[in-house]
Amino acid sequence: MSATGGTPHGPGDPTPTSAEGVTGASGVPGPQAGAGTPGADDQVAHETSPLAGSAADTSVSPAGGPKSSPHSSVTAGSGSAPKRPSVVLGVGGGIAAYKVCDLLRRLTESGHSVRVVPTAAALEFVGAATWAALSGQPVTADPFDNVQEVPHVRIGKGADLVVVAPATANLIAKAAHGLADDLLTNTLLTARCPILFAPAMHTEMWEHPATQANVATLRSRGITVLDPAVGRLTGADTGRGRLPEPSEIFAISQLMLADSAARAAGERVADLTGKHVLISAGGTREHLDPVRYLGNSSSGKQGYALARIAAARGAKVTLVAANSELPDPAGVHVVPVTSTRDLYDEITGRAADADAIVMAAAPADFRPAEFAEHKIKKTDDGAVPAVSLIQNPDILATVAHDRQRDGQVIVGFAAETGDAQHSVLDLGRAKLERKGCDLLVVNDVSGGKVFGSDINEAVILDRDGTALPVPSGSKDALAGVIWNLVATHWH
Repeated sequence: MSATGGTPHGPGDPTPTSAEGVTGASGVPGPQAGAGTPGADDQVAHETSPLAGSAADTSVSPAGGPKSSPHSSVTAGSGSAPKRPSVVLGVGGGIAAYKVCDLLRRLTESGHSVRVVPTAAALEFVGAATWAALSGQPVTADPFDNVQEVPHVRIGKGADLVVVAPATANLIAKAAHGLADDLLTNTLLTARCPILFAPAMHTEMWEHPATQANVATLRSRGITVLDPAVGRLTGADTGRGRLPEPSEIFAISQLMLADSAARAAGERVADLTGKHVLISAGGTREHLDPVRYLGNSSSGKQGYALARIAAARGAKVTLVAANSELPDPAGVHVVPVTSTRDLYDEITGRAADADAIVMAAAPADFRPAEFAEHKIKKTDDGAVPAVSLIQNPDILATVAHDRQRDGQVIVGFAAETGDAQHSVLDLGRAKLERKGCDLLVVNDVSGGKVFGSDINEAVILDRDGTALPVPSGSKDALAGVIWNLVATHWH
């Protein structure tokens, strides 16, 4: 899947010298997140880090900005509680409307004020009573209900975010052409906040040139339109057209809200609209025989966070994932691979079309020289087979030294433990020089840190010689800092 669009913002700031200068990234749910909601585990306290050094005192929230609610800048007055984020949930007339009840639950339980605006066709699938009971607000599809309150203007103008799910082909066409024949389409015309479309329809409808042209029109206006997921559709059909999972739509909505609030607070947030980013994630496996392999502990969480943030900010995202068990991020095209050579082929084969390549995967440096066609058996004499290793291709160095397009930004990762002669940063600086990338994210992984965790801390080295410590926080927060720095290289 892929997503393009996003909220436009002003020109980029100069390269900052502290993490707070680049953090408008996101990754937290709304205030008062309930148990089990995405991002709940990301509310972590800052810890001083030997990797971050003195700059570790620069507190970074899971949202990628100074520690506070992503919406705390909007208050009703001095000393009052933060305003609850106002979300308009537009529901189109598709069978997937029943799934949107779960999305509504996630939004309300995480502290958002949600006004559901269905189309008349949507009410054929899920009734107004259900939406009203779950949201606690009145529900209508008719712009003439309570006309004295001018709902066709007021609802859109008061929203912090509009989410449309499922976005049918008909609704996308109306929005692209500015038609306004019901309350939802009027709301879309009056809203001046970020807008997120989550399409769902049959494959043939999604692939039709008219639908693709309408999607392109919306994206050109800065609206984020996710690609639908691949899976079972209505009836026996299977293909692209399935509504992305409510948990993924929720996660994207929270990233968009946090980025919007950060921009309002004057923080810099990279707008990735119109950019294609290529990301690797996970750990490769080098098979010895059909059942055994050499591998590592990478979970892929950091690469998936990078993909999720990029999609929320409007990029077209391709994620080459090595052996990850994580669910596909909404709006991201995921390409599964197994070995380092598989990863090499996919990354180098797609590099020419990418504005940025971020190598967050942990590829194996070596692979067995020989592969046993059958499972290697124990022998009665207790002999242990010798395993000869050969070196794998260096993917990061290849794409950095053989750039496929002007202005392409290459980001590498270095998982280091240090040794008796060198610190983690010494090894990171040497790797940056050797690989030839623009940015290198250096992680201290000694003692089992980082791998499999929901939090991360790093020092980001720039080819210009600067080093930016990013204190302990969510992997979404680190992803936001990385994308902001990538954008400085584009500018």
